[in-house]
Amino acid sequence: MRELPLLIEEHQSGLVPLRIALVTETYPPEINGVAMTLGRMVEGLRSRGHFVQLVRPRQSPADAPPATDTLTQGMPIPSYPGLKLGLPAKRQLVRLWREQRPDLIHVATEGPLGWSAIAAARMLKLPVCSDFHTNFDHYSRHYGFAWLKRPIKAYLRKFHNNTDLTLVPTESLRCELIGQGYRRIEVLARGVDTQLFHPQRRTQELRTSWGLEAKDLAVIYVGRMAAEKNLPLVVRAFEAIRARLPAARLVFVGDGPERARLQQAHPEHIYCGMRTGEDLARHYASGDLFLFPSLTETFGNVTLEALASGLCVVAYRHAAAAELILAGDNGLLAKPGDESGFIAAAEAMAKAKPELIARMKSRAVESIKGHDWERIHEAFARILNESVQTRLRMHHAENAIVFAPDGLS
Repeated sequence: MRELPLLIEEHQSGLVPLRIALVTETYPPEINGVAMTLGRMVEGLRSRGHFVQLVRPRQSPADAPPATDTLTQGMPIPSYPGLKLGLPAKRQLVRLWREQRPDLIHVATEGPLGWSAIAAARMLKLPVCSDFHTNFDHYSRHYGFAWLKRPIKAYLRKFHNNTDLTLVPTESLRCELIGQGYRRIEVLARGVDTQLFHPQRRTQELRTSWGLEAKDLAVIYVGRMAAEKNLPLVVRAFEAIRARLPAARLVFVGDGPERARLQQAHPEHIYCGMRTGEDLARHYASGDLFLFPSLTETFGNVTLEALASGLCVVAYRHAAAAELILAGDNGLLAKPGDESGFIAAAEAMAKAKPELIARMKSRAVESIKGHDWERIHEAFARILNESVQTRLRMHHAENAIVFAPDGLS
């Protein structure tokens, strides 16, 4: 471990690579927005010379991590197959970080494992930051435990207020959390791979398999097929579109607990299941209109991916859409919770002239050019470095000895 005075000097020079312990319940190859974001963030840190130690639950008996990963005990999460909730591991983490002391702990998820990581960091007097990725309190009413909403909100606030800094993806979420009593909040946006998600991935062969001619409208939903995503509104909005454009088709890309029920009730729609990589990018780009009626997102990576792929977006004025969609330019917005307004926006897109749709799709691509991952990685590395420097300065000040000149009191 580096001596404290040397570490202070190195940080002041801005040259030192950080040793970062990143604690999370989910990580690639798991498929969800949080895992994807964290995979990108870790890649960005490592490419800049930082050492990242991952701490996460073991996902299966065959889970064989690299030497830099530390696996902990976990338990399955109901309705989220393949994911596990990390169990408390304070003793394990204290022992680990005493032997290999990191410069900073970054806690990405708010489960018991994350709580243990914060407690261990406090015991060892290490700087600790956190991410606010998921509105768990919003999920409660969709899974039969609405009565837990207030306790969950209180837990999340206490969790994040026990860290030195919490990162959120939008300014609107920062303001919302500050209004709820959160402290020390900073915005770190999300990025999108514009090389992968691009209109050139469009293929008529895929559209033909959906039963569409070149000029027909493909309406796309991409994401987890779960209760909190508000999928019945997607169906209702599409029915308004199809009343005007009978040849239009609705395409669901993704999987989840609601897929079987939805497919049984509406077999006329297209269900593509989970897609990744270039295959996912082709599905995006082969669509025309993206419907996203969720109100549980903290950001919504799919909104960025849809825009980068050249799709017009209809969404609520919420999360990423509120900051990325300019109504009439690259999509349309409805007031949060206004289902009639959402359906009307979708219907308006069906009535729009082809040249307007083409212009909006072109503007969609232009609108996200400032969201490349390299800018996000630079900002993330800077924030973590500043957190370490702040803690080091505090430690130095607490231990400084001030000598008064002779003859003065």
